[in-house]
Amino acid sequence: MKFTIDRESLLKPLQQVIGVVERRQTLPVLGNLLIVAGKDHLQMTATDLEVEIQSSLQLEVKEGGEITLPARKLIDICKALPEEAKIELSIRDQKAQIRSGKSRFTLSTLPAGDFPVVDKIQSDCQFSMAQNKLKELIDRTQFSMAQQDVRYYLNGLMLEIGKGLLRAVATDGHRLALCDMDVDIDTANPRQVIVPRKGIQELQRLLEDSEYPVQVEIGTNHVRMRSDDVCFTSKLVDGRFPDYERVLPKGGDKRVLANRELFRQALSRTSILSNEKYRGIRLNLEQNNIKIQAHNPEQEEADEEFEVNYQGAGLEIGFNVTYLLDVLATVRSDEVELTLSDSNSSCLIRQPGTEQYRYVVMPMRL
Repeated sequence: MKFTIDRESLLKPLQQVIGVVERRQTLPVLGNLLIVAGKDHLQMTATDLEVEIQSSLQLEVKEGGEITLPARKLIDICKALPEEAKIELSIRDQKAQIRSGKSRFTLSTLPAGDFPVVDKIQSDCQFSMAQNKLKELIDRTQFSMAQQDVRYYLNGLMLEIGKGLLRAVATDGHRLALCDMDVDIDTANPRQVIVPRKGIQELQRLLEDSEYPVQVEIGTNHVRMRSDDVCFTSKLVDGRFPDYERVLPKGGDKRVLANRELFRQALSRTSILSNEKYRGIRLNLEQNNIKIQAHNPEQEEADEEFEVNYQGAGLEIGFNVTYLLDVLATVRSDEVELTLSDSNSSCLIRQPGTEQYRYVVMPMRL
């Protein structure tokens, strides 16, 4: 194998795939990248056995071949070289020689045959959508995924594929985020799949804010998403997602319309004196007014008050302030609508005038 490439041209695909490479591996080859050089292209693959990312670029290759190289060392070398540097990479006697200007590096390699690659998946559902739409779907919901929950099916994002609709739902048992997106999907059999947390985080990083299409293929055990130069593959979580429809509050009679930014700022200031462990704050609702209170074990207190559009009866309810702030950071409208029933029932948060984005936050006892 032998080729010459610009530093920037090599750095982009390396940065696309490097996030999958764990710093501590069970298998040494998982710390390496699979590099395949064809006649007119270069392909790089990284995997942790759960998520695989493949990036490719057009390149005139002097000698083709395939090998695996230490991922972190390769990207660190590229970053350390000066901008617009030319890099020559060649393989001799199972060692990789990297030359650039007066710099020389020799890296150890492992055989390409040792690298685990996901086989072609048997997809029973395929569709195409704009990258920015898929990115928005993930951005609006991923923050509600659980982290290392024993209920492993919560440690990911559930995608529900229906006729003309793609829905994303995430929950950690204390809050829920739901987003709907109109997509040209023609399927007679709606289905649900759960993409693991790490896969969602990598996908969020890879997707661009553009209208270029991404091809989505869903198989029995894997999901695959392809754009022009990147192919992302992830195992699916083998589990049944809870019935989220039952969690969505219905029939709430107390509706609050608040300025989103004022509400966010008031919560941020109050949260400074909330209990560091439980992060609880108290909301007191009155006619056209909301009062936010927090206190902590050091007997310190914070109070905030501001005007809202509310005509119902008085209500006192507690929440984890982090959950409310996460939602307000995601909602993009000037105003936000809260629907409540009583101090023991969940709060439904929406952008006024749309059902496309819905957020549920469970109350706290303070």
